[in-house]
Amino acid sequence: MGFWKTFFGGEEATPEEKKNADAKNFDLMKYDGVKAMRMGQLEYAERCFNEALKIQDDMEVHDYLSQTLTRLGNLEGALQELLTMARVAPDNVAVLMQGAHVAYMLENYEQMKTLCEQALALDGENALANYQMAQAVIGQGDTISGIAYLTKAITLSEELADARLLRAKTLLAMGDVKGAGEDVDWLMAHTDEEEDVLLMAARVACAKGQTEEAINIYNKVTELNPFQLDAYRERGKLKFELGDKQGAEEEMQKLLEMNPDEMANVSGDYTAEGVEQAVKRAYSNMNPFGI
Repeated sequence: MGFWKTFFGGEEATPEEKKNADAKNFDLMKYDGVKAMRMGQLEYAERCFNEALKIQDDMEVHDYLSQTLTRLGNLEGALQELLTMARVAPDNVAVLMQGAHVAYMLENYEQMKTLCEQALALDGENALANYQMAQAVIGQGDTISGIAYLTKAITLSEELADARLLRAKTLLAMGDVKGAGEDVDWLMAHTDEEEDVLLMAARVACAKGQTEEAINIYNKVTELNPFQLDAYRERGKLKFELGDKQGAEEEMQKLLEMNPDEMANVSGDYTAEGVEQAVKRAYSNMNPFGI
């Protein structure tokens, strides 16, 4: 009764009445936010969670808000929520790893590394945490340490395909074609035909000089994903080097249809140079490993 009196300008609510009202409002905002989040009404969910946090600092709400902000594309905001959670629960490895994942999406490798160091201090045998640490240090240019962390992650969890894929990519960039090939062979034998794996297999075949094999694998990539720009770009380079200028031009034309800025990004004015010269410049400037 006292709450309604206060609402309509009557008696001031007692501390107990105010406490009860705050609790009801917190629950209302929290669960309305959860419902809105699940229905895809993300802007409304964000408002609800922020209102709930004004009433009560609740870690579950911070978690929901971080998820909502991530889906809204506000990765900086999501990371701040996760860092808040990590400060409150510094021994929660799952929170640290989720924060590291968001930092990775932001390419904030220093923050990612810090979070991974905390997670590994708590659980050094966590395969996923070792993989994330590898992502962080490789992002900072420390490929040697990255390979070490990836190898440990794979040792801890042989089925961690993402770690093998990143190790193959890193080894190939370092010029270790044999090592990259071994990881690719494992991936080809133990995974279904996946776009990223096939793309790496094509790059390894290219590095080995197996041009026709590489083109055949690129064909499988574009069958799986007709919008895979790297496959068209890299397959076009191989065709150009084989002397198949028409095929190379067709690949470049597909790229231009899907990404009109493609030629401007690599070779300037496409129409002014003429097709043949533009294609020649485009493919000449391209890294053979797609890196």
